Amino acid sequence: MLISFEGLDGCGKSTQVQLLAERLQSLGYPVRIFREPGATPLSEYIRQLLLHTEMEISPIAEMLLFNAARAQLVHSAIRPALEAGAIVLCDRFDDSTTAYQGYGRGLPLAVVLQCNQIATDGLKPALTFVLDVPVELALQRSQKSDRMEQAGLLFFERVRWGYREIALREPDRVICVDATYTPDEVHTTIWHHVCRRLPSLL
Repeated sequence: MLISFEGLDGCGKSTQVQLLAERLQSLGYPVRIFREPGATPLSEYIRQLLLHTEMEISPIAEMLLFNAARAQLVHSAIRPALEAGAIVLCDRFDDSTTAYQGYGRGLPLAVVLQCNQIATDGLKPALTFVLDVPVELALQRSQKSDRMEQAGLLFFERVRWGYREIALREPDRVICVDATYTPDEVHTTIWHHVCRRLPSLL
């Protein structure tokens, strides 16, 4: 089972991934955690290019680089973990590219979705949590200064709206969670939805 966590940097994704992993592991479930972009040598190298370079990267090149990292991650890490019976928790997956490069950068959604499909080889999360917070709060919490974080307030407003559109389009898979609450309160909401997908947890 693949579960992804989405949202703006500063929304609390990493915290919620860790809380869910610890709870699942305490019940005896094998869990693997991955982040995007990253988790493989090639993907980590691409991460450095995308986030920590001073060079200009066009929106289409940016989308292709994110998906190149994703393709390697799916091939060499996520699929093997799923085939071994693990629950895979991913800090970002293809919805990030739809939200950031599609809605945020303004690339045609059909092109973005097709590229995502190729990179993931059709793999989709069984469940996706979008941790929703106001842009100002996300930026305040994040305090990052990488290349993506320099895109400006309006860019992140478009990304946030994009995530909401994704959730509206796929309500059976994508759960929007108000992440302005405490980490424990957010985890309780997430756990409720995970239990509905894994009845043996109840």
